Amino acid sequence: MGAGEYKQSIDELGVGEAKQHLFGAGQLDLLPDLNAEEAVVTPSKAVSTSEAVSTSEAVSTSEAVSTSEAVSTSEAVSTSEAVSTSEAVSTSEAVTTSEAVSLPQPHAPVALPSLHREALSSLPEMLLIIDTETTGLDPKRSHCLEVGAILFHAPQRAVLAQHSFLLPVETNAAESINRIPAEVTRLDQPWRQGLDYFQALLDAADLLVAHNAGFDRQWFGKDQLPAVSKPWLCTMEDITWPVDRQLRSRPSVRDLALAYGVPVWAAHRALTDCIYLAEVFARCKDLETLLLHGLEPRRLMRAQVSYAQRHLAKEAGFRWNDPIQGAWTRRLSDRGAAKLEFEVVAIDQQEEQPLSA
Repeated sequence: MGAGEYKQSIDELGVGEAKQHLFGAGQLDLLPDLNAEEAVVTPSKAVSTSEAVSTSEAVSTSEAVSTSEAVSTSEAVSTSEAVSTSEAVSTSEAVTTSEAVSLPQPHAPVALPSLHREALSSLPEMLLIIDTETTGLDPKRSHCLEVGAILFHAPQRAVLAQHSFLLPVETNAAESINRIPAEVTRLDQPWRQGLDYFQALLDAADLLVAHNAGFDRQWFGKDQLPAVSKPWLCTMEDITWPVDRQLRSRPSVRDLALAYGVPVWAAHRALTDCIYLAEVFARCKDLETLLLHGLEPRRLMRAQVSYAQRHLAKEAGFRWNDPIQGAWTRRLSDRGAAKLEFEVVAIDQQEEQPLSA
């Protein structure tokens, strides 16, 4: 899935509902919520000196951001000013894919004394964060031309491998978005060996993770990309991010990154969004709980709201006419449905009582 700007256009058009078929983690209702994370960093809220960007969290370009270049209280972090120093790093100062991006150093294993032992034993440890860039939205007519992947070890909050490669295509109708000329994809380069290594990363993973996974997963098993049978987790649809991060119910990957203090840049390539998610996961003290809740079984739910209440459904991430005509719908777990301010009912069980009130 090219998440970023390309995936946001899919979300806004309401095209293609995510069809995740994820596996449950077992006895999840026994899990207590962990405490919320540290103070929120959002585009609309200024960062104080106590929330200054540290050297271990900085994006390395030709010159690393030092602690003496910490974000001052008078410099707000916005989408155009991801990291404020004496000279702001903005989207106009794009970091290219040829420039190395440093991820946080591995952390010590996170202590989880409150997690149920059986649930912890079923928790996926090896996450393969995936993103795709494609020539269009329709897999029947378009093709994947780039794959990015990061193998992430959840208990250690550590990146084990980063990988991206181009796939040859004849044309690219989405060049204005991903800025990948078709002729570049046809240059002599070892894309077959890239596929082989990508398969090795797939084999090592317990769980496949993507932002708008419903888009990315549809390209696998088509053209050169291998079919995959492992479970998927969508960081846009399946994870309910902490309230103190002040995110929309279905946030963009860039909004998610900024909410966790991750600098963003203008480059729109497959590996970029993978890096954003890896950085977010590295900062999540409650990552295990988010994963376990995100893997709970989901059903397509219809919002029971009047016309005057339609804003409630929209704010909760429900979509109108997608995929059911004349209805606000979204795939939710029973846990997620119970937290809503309005009633919902499963689409395939309309005769049952509403699941929440």
